[in-house]
Amino acid sequence: MIEEVRRVSSMQNHAVRVKAAVDLMAELQDAVIETSRIRKESIAWLREHGHSMADVAKIMGVSRARVAQLRDVGPPAERAFLGRRHLRVAVPQRVGERQYVTVEDSATGQKLLGLAHRLQLNGELEYIPTTGEIDLNRDELIVVCGPKSSAVIAEALRKDPQLSFEMLPDGRWAIIERRSGRVHTSPSDAPTDSIPGDIAYFGRLSRPDGKGSFLLIAGVHAVGSLGVAHFLSNNLATLYHRVGTADFSMVIGCDYSTETKAVSGSRELTQALLHEVT
Repeated sequence: MIEEVRRVSSMQNHAVRVKAAVDLMAELQDAVIETSRIRKESIAWLREHGHSMADVAKIMGVSRARVAQLRDVGPPAERAFLGRRHLRVAVPQRVGERQYVTVEDSATGQKLLGLAHRLQLNGELEYIPTTGEIDLNRDELIVVCGPKSSAVIAEALRKDPQLSFEMLPDGRWAIIERRSGRVHTSPSDAPTDSIPGDIAYFGRLSRPDGKGSFLLIAGVHAVGSLGVAHFLSNNLATLYHRVGTADFSMVIGCDYSTETKAVSGSRELTQALLHEVT
């Protein structure tokens, strides 16, 4: 990055130079935050795998006291699950008298941005038009949308080697484990004895351009997506420890209040199923 600093320093037009300096400082600050996260994660890994503080200090070329200081500096390791610089959370607009966003989808987006903020990650909300068109070929993207609302998302889901999201003959939507054939349906859709609960697909899928991945949250109903946000808020560190940033998919279940649609509990209905590279 020093070469970039030199490039900005050599600019003769001060109007251009000051804007380039501001942009570069933001980039450098982001790099410092992410590097501190990487360092923190590596120190923790070394300690968990039998290295003493003296060993880590020798590897880093610093004192043991300095290692003790640095091991708590920086964002949590699991921040990498969401992104490294600037998170985009896309939620769908719905068709009505005018285009709108459901309360549950809005709450999901805000809860995900709140989680990002706690992890020292900037973020913004964007809206998927009612046509369902969305560009998935972008870094640090979470899409909150199901196949019912977007043909783009339906196509992405078809490529999942572990789970399928499809409509049953009786008209209910279900998430099906491809290998076992196990069918997951929303408790609120049960023909008899329905209860206030929902399910959602959650996974990391490869982008259409093959140059990265994106996170997808797709509730059978909108409240199911909110259940995933609830689950992540309480289990992100554990999930990151298990899957890192690899492609995977899983089914999340949740319970909610019929009056407020607030989620009261969430849980895994399947383990995180890794997408094996063939």
